[in-house]
Amino acid sequence: MGAPPPPRPVLGERALRDVQAFVRLAVALGRPSGGHHNQNRVLPLTEHMARLLRRDTGTSVTVRIRRAHALPVVIRTWEDEAEILDAVRGVLPNVPQCLLKHDSFAVHSYVEGVPLSSFCANGKPVDTLLVKALAELLARMTQVRREALPPLPPEWPRNDKDSQAFLQTLARRADRQIRRPNWQAFGGLFAALGIPDDALIQFAERVPAMARRPYGLLHADLHRDNVIMSYGGDPALICVDWELATYGDPLHDLATHLVRMQYPGHQWDEVIDAWARAMCRIRPAAVNGMARDLRHYVAFERAQSVYPDVMRAAKALEDAPDRKSLDEATACVRQALEAGAEPLGLRNVPDTAEIERVLFRWRASRAVMRNGGAGRAQAAISWSWDARLPQRHDFPASAVDHALLAEGMAPAGRVFKGTAHLNSVVHVPGFASPVVVRRKVANVCRREPSFLSEHAVLRAIERSGVAVAAPKALALGRSHQGQPYAIHTYVGPEDTDGPPSHPEHGLRPHEADALVDQLCALTGVDYRELDPAAGEGSFFAWLCDQLVILVDKLPKESRQLARLLGLPDAPRLGQILSRYRVSPRRPALLHGDLNPWNLVRRDDTRALTIIDWEMALIGDPLYDLVRHMHLTPTRPEIRERMFSRWERRLPAECTTGWRQDWRVYRRLETVRSAYVDLDRLVTGASLDAPNVRRAVDSYAMTLAAATGFLGLTVRATATPYLARVLV
Repeated sequence: MGAPPPPRPVLGERALRDVQAFVRLAVALGRPSGGHHNQNRVLPLTEHMARLLRRDTGTSVTVRIRRAHALPVVIRTWEDEAEILDAVRGVLPNVPQCLLKHDSFAVHSYVEGVPLSSFCANGKPVDTLLVKALAELLARMTQVRREALPPLPPEWPRNDKDSQAFLQTLARRADRQIRRPNWQAFGGLFAALGIPDDALIQFAERVPAMARRPYGLLHADLHRDNVIMSYGGDPALICVDWELATYGDPLHDLATHLVRMQYPGHQWDEVIDAWARAMCRIRPAAVNGMARDLRHYVAFERAQSVYPDVMRAAKALEDAPDRKSLDEATACVRQALEAGAEPLGLRNVPDTAEIERVLFRWRASRAVMRNGGAGRAQAAISWSWDARLPQRHDFPASAVDHALLAEGMAPAGRVFKGTAHLNSVVHVPGFASPVVVRRKVANVCRREPSFLSEHAVLRAIERSGVAVAAPKALALGRSHQGQPYAIHTYVGPEDTDGPPSHPEHGLRPHEADALVDQLCALTGVDYRELDPAAGEGSFFAWLCDQLVILVDKLPKESRQLARLLGLPDAPRLGQILSRYRVSPRRPALLHGDLNPWNLVRRDDTRALTIIDWEMALIGDPLYDLVRHMHLTPTRPEIRERMFSRWERRLPAECTTGWRQDWRVYRRLETVRSAYVDLDRLVTGASLDAPNVRRAVDSYAMTLAAATGFLGLTVRATATPYLARVLV
């Protein structure tokens, strides 16, 4: 065991001024020495400082200065690195010694040697002897007694062998120490990239039971810059930068070391084996369950790394207007998202083009605000107007400038990423209410086609003056890289920084009445200006044909699995559906996708605003009502209430024969869901959307109902496949 360190000097007022002068000298003249979280400078002690620290004049020391404006991107267990170093010296006597500390800086003894990174860059294989030495270092750290360490935070697991509790604690501290302090500045960026605010908390809740391993001291940041090869060779390697050290499952230290050292993939097994052999000699119980549990710690390291990697890339862009910087930041963010997607539960990682556009808007909005404000938006965010939507007198080009500028700075609580759109809610000077900038998500796989342009539908509703609560289309065009955008009035809560409220568990009675009234009002919209040929022929036959076309265009894998489950192929489906008929009714404009998340609750007499009109079509008014009931949990008494009100408020030509026909539409929608939801399970498309998740979770019932309607049965031989897709 090493000798206890001598007491550090207590600084009086005069001594503190002298030390601060020395620190300023270090900043100006000292040699830089690593340090991601601190500004490290190496220089020799002046005569006065040597006397104060009881060292020889000219002895090199490292001045560590906490970066004042550094992003909080690390998990800290203890704030005082000096206390950690004092404890470690008893087992690893060659670690740096803290000679003097202050609130904003510290002076450490200098470790003579060369960082491993100087001659063995990231991604390069590390010599086998060095791998063994590193494994030995990690194992020896666990010999530091808990009593020698600073007190642990109060939320630390009480059982010092509970691996599951330790990993859950790490994930929650990452959320508290990394995500939350940065969410106000970067939350909108993360939301635009599809990372929800509770991703780390959800990770913590998914941590499975793990083997019990005795806790020990962990370095938790052992990468190539923090490993010094000593000139004397005894010891060969010395660890520096202990400020992120923690106390817990040693397997966590192995995982962070594997990821942060950036070993080539083929060397991981060598490093793991070396660690296991070294740990078996010093603390054998630490290797319990290693083969099964190491992946959970690697997953956590990649999950929490997404946050600092994205923030650093974005921060680097703020003062870098060139194309190369944007490309580098895009590549960095893409790599981080791909590595962290599975542990963070991200089902749809944005592609490179979408990431670049998100980062471009981020950079442009901040550059404009720094260099003259919103009036310079057009110079930084170029855009063009789509002539299909004429410019409005109440939303001129200058309003578009402001909206697109503010889009890149929208806070997380005002950025909503849905199944098909990224929506950013912003304020525009001179416009009474917030507006939403809508952009299509690039890699969305939507099987069901759109037949009408959303902006044209919204304009037709507004011009008709009917009592339908829908957004107004304010602008339409293209911006960076020709990406389309639309700007609508926003219909969510104006005074809260959070998402709109939706009737996801079903409509309340007054909401059911309001929705029926609005569906009835839609029959007053002149649909011929949207589609002059609409209303000709049988809507039901056309709807069946569209379903057959959809099934025929499904990917090969989805069609094969559908056949194995007993669902007919497209030609056979067309034959079966041709047997059914419904009564003719006067056509009207339909929303086409009245799921709960397309209905926004409001506090006035209309009760609900209907959004997302991309699936609008012209057809039988009964279909819109029945499809809503298929997509939304609807209690029998609410269903009867809606049908009764609907029948009373519409003329007979819109309702004739509905009592016999509504079940036909309901069954047709069940058949549609059997194919569409199966395809989502096979491809993974849109599974993070709540309406999709709910649909696929009940797929077994959907399949049984669909095959029953078609007069078929689920094949007994399909049971293993059904179990597979339901996982």
